[in-house]
Amino acid sequence: MNRAQLGAALRALRVASGKEAKAVARSAVMSPSKLSKIENAKLSPSATDVERILTAIGVSEEIKAEYTEAARAAATEATAWRLLKRAGVHKGQQTLKALESQMSVLRLFQPALIPGLLQTPEYMRAILQRHGLTEETLSRTISGRIDRQGVLYDNSKSLRFVITEPALRWRIVSAQMMAAQLDRIVSISRLPHVDIRVVPLAARQHDIANHAFVIRDEHVVTVETVHAEVVATDPRDVQLYIAKFEGFEQVALAGEDMRSLAEEIRDGFLREQETG
Repeated sequence: MNRAQLGAALRALRVASGKEAKAVARSAVMSPSKLSKIENAKLSPSATDVERILTAIGVSEEIKAEYTEAARAAATEATAWRLLKRAGVHKGQQTLKALESQMSVLRLFQPALIPGLLQTPEYMRAILQRHGLTEETLSRTISGRIDRQGVLYDNSKSLRFVITEPALRWRIVSAQMMAAQLDRIVSISRLPHVDIRVVPLAARQHDIANHAFVIRDEHVVTVETVHAEVVATDPRDVQLYIAKFEGFEQVALAGEDMRSLAEEIRDGFLREQETG
């Protein structure tokens, strides 16, 4: 069920109940304008919105459960990478820059790669080349990602990164370039509003590092899968990811401990470069 179908169904249920929109909106703790936008598919309702509307209408628990679940599904949007590539990968960097300019808090978990905001240009190129981009699109995408990194120096924001130790060791570029990449992480970690933590392999784990995800404020989660980018906005789903992030954050190394580990791995790459 998409947004339009859900809105139409909610409107039909309200009309069938004989209740006025203003009364339903008041009972659902929302403005009549918001209810109207939901019914006319101009606004995607959260599962909580739908539950309140249906409670105000007075439907059965079975119907309430059915439509609340439909709202949860509608609040999760998946866009295949092939469609994003067709639209222009470099344009995606512009969209992300706009999102990041508006957010106050970023939480990013990455178990496999260095996060884009922390990448060196060489690391970016190695990652993006996997997508079969033309040289022009590749250069424009790298330029867009570098431009996005300006948000790192905006001290009005709180930027929190949790990376696993294997991500620091994964050989995406040469040993010399990996060393430079680790130097960049150490340098950025000294910014007062940037918190970079690394989950060490030696730490006892109570969760699984399934995949990368980004939480912007407490409103939206972006998940990267092999075939698509998934966006979740249902508050309950967002809270699941916040809890997962904070769980890894608690067992991760921070501050000087994190920098010591990163420098140890960097020195290993430098020794390899010298003896290679």
